[in-house]
Amino acid sequence: MIYKIYPLLVFFLLSFGKDSKNTAELKSAKSRNIAKVETNLSVDAKIANVYSTLDANNCKLPELKTFTEALKGFYLLKEKGVIQKNILTLIDFSLSSNTKRLWVIDLTSNKILFNSLVAHGRNTGEEFATAFSNLNSSFKSSLGFYATGEIYQGKHGASLRLDGLERGLNDNARDRGVVMHGADYVSESFIRDHKRLGRSQGCPAVPVELTDEIIQVIKDKSCLYIYHPSRNFIMDEKLIS
Repeated sequence: MIYKIYPLLVFFLLSFGKDSKNTAELKSAKSRNIAKVETNLSVDAKIANVYSTLDANNCKLPELKTFTEALKGFYLLKEKGVIQKNILTLIDFSLSSNTKRLWVIDLTSNKILFNSLVAHGRNTGEEFATAFSNLNSSFKSSLGFYATGEIYQGKHGASLRLDGLERGLNDNARDRGVVMHGADYVSESFIRDHKRLGRSQGCPAVPVELTDEIIQVIKDKSCLYIYHPSRNFIMDEKLIS
């Protein structure tokens, strides 16, 4: 009789041990997934809180979606040490060039410092930006994340160099001479005369009267993000160098 019971007992013990191991692994996997979800939720909640408490400073706020994308990239770049300042410049190229679609935000004081007109490249579109490029002589704007560089004196006066941080998307910015500079075609008077803002050779050009102030604030390793819905936004470290 004992010879019949013993194999059953061994089978039971082995099955119990295997199930226990699987259960432990399953619990561990669930814990990792929950932690990942909680982390994502905490970042989204943090961004929502920053957005809801922004001091608009009598300016129109950017859209929450574009602000969220920009701030997620800012957090990643800050963590990696690519940017150093708590300043975020957001350009929304989904908007008409006749509207103020550039924001400079101080994330320490949580205040909008500037809300300005900004030009896109002449081959990027007329009133609306529709086509983008990372190629030399394309005269098109490039999307994505940038780190601001140094100020220099160019043909447009004081100008700010930009370093594209996304391979294949904007990493030719410095070689292309894509910089922030002032231009007289970035003005309300130009819009009145031409029914649209003037266009650059791919640079995010800003009003002459604001150039010095803006570039002094955002120079030397702050984050600049140029948004357009045609870009598939994936928050992946591989996309940001």
